[in-house]
Amino acid sequence: MTSLGLPDSIRACLFDLDGVLTRTATVHAAAWKEMFDGFLRSREGPGFRPFDPVADYDRYVDGLPRADGVRSFLASRGIELPEGEPGDPPEKDTVNGLGTRKNELVLRRIREQGVEAYEGSVRYVRAAREAGLRRAVVSSSANCRDVLVAAGIEDLFEVRIDGVVAAERKLPGKPRPDTFLAAAHDLGVDAGSAAVFEDALAGMEAGRAGSFGYVVGVDRVGQAEELRAHGADVVVTGLERLLEGTA
Repeated sequence: MTSLGLPDSIRACLFDLDGVLTRTATVHAAAWKEMFDGFLRSREGPGFRPFDPVADYDRYVDGLPRADGVRSFLASRGIELPEGEPGDPPEKDTVNGLGTRKNELVLRRIREQGVEAYEGSVRYVRAAREAGLRRAVVSSSANCRDVLVAAGIEDLFEVRIDGVVAAERKLPGKPRPDTFLAAAHDLGVDAGSAAVFEDALAGMEAGRAGSFGYVVGVDRVGQAEELRAHGADVVVTGLERLLEGTA
């Protein structure tokens, strides 16, 4: 194993954004809750069952492209909505309209609260750069670049495969491995020479499905066993643990 806590064969690191590099997973969870609770309240009245920002977020939306997250959660409640169009306004009760509503809430929270990067993650990415490893961000978020810029870490990465790029290239999102595979390709390495860093169960499944050389689960919410069960080779509470050799 290298000083980065990775197998010697690893030449590239593919990092998820929310929950791995930045403290935005809670921002997303809060935005999903606000959007879904508003929708469910208007549909079912004051006795509606609220969206759980931990259980429902982890199971149905974390790591998925926005429309897939909307679809997944609604299906869990037995609700079907028209797909609508990608440009649907936030007041429209379609899959895409609810996605727009959620995105506007996220952007508002980012503007009001700012974005904080995990210090241990920034240290790790810098150490990977100094060690000569290639580096990419792989996120389902269409706001990935804005978040990287707001956190002051955009310059640490050579490649960005996010929701915008995935739509342009018609890449299916996690748990499919296509976005991670595209990042490895753009960095000039094969999957077996790349390590995936993820905090979402869907990301673990993508890492396993893509036959990547190493899959690191980042446990921010106490789901270490689930991360291992979904494909993690190692689970850490922060990337700095890999530098410390305490993974």
